[in-house]
Amino acid sequence: MYKLDFLKSSIMNKKVLTVVFILIFIAATGYINIGHKVIKDFSLQNVDGAIFSLKEHAEAKGFMVVFTCNHCPFAKLYPARLNALNTKYKSLGVPLIAVNSMDTLVYEEESFAQMQDKAKEEHFNFPYLYDAMQTVGKAFNAEHTPQAYVIWKENNQWVIKYSGAIDDNGEHPELATSFIANAVDDLLQNRAVAKPVTESFGCRIIYRK
Repeated sequence: MYKLDFLKSSIMNKKVLTVVFILIFIAATGYINIGHKVIKDFSLQNVDGAIFSLKEHAEAKGFMVVFTCNHCPFAKLYPARLNALNTKYKSLGVPLIAVNSMDTLVYEEESFAQMQDKAKEEHFNFPYLYDAMQTVGKAFNAEHTPQAYVIWKENNQWVIKYSGAIDDNGEHPELATSFIANAVDDLLQNRAVAKPVTESFGCRIIYRK
């Protein structure tokens, strides 16, 4: 009887540990974001001074949304790749937008004026948006720079279809597999995204409370 009770207890403990592990894995990978609806629209100031909003792009099938910033060494590896992604997919109805949600009280180099300088120096061909109140970063649950998402229009709402890294090789773009491009390709072919979640690395976004 004691052995049977012990066996039942062991099985139960293993089940609990499995559930806990799954929950930890979900939290670590961001999987919980996939399929979640993003706010119907947001309006942020672009570095050109204009206000960007999703609703002004009714023709878009989706967007590549990349949270990035000025100071992060890892984010600095990606401007040319972001330009290339926007060049390739904007004409297919999936433009790229970059969002800076960094706290300017913590990082002075993340000011709007320095964002303008960054966009000019790197010849950004996509909007670089200033999330001054950090509302968009919080809506996406963005944690790092760079961190990428693909959102897709479904029933006039934007649904997260991919969350994670831009690719798997920051230092050597010629060797990288582009996770975000693969996700967009799947969606353009009306396929489910084969790899909807990857792990992103970079500088932590610190949110004001």
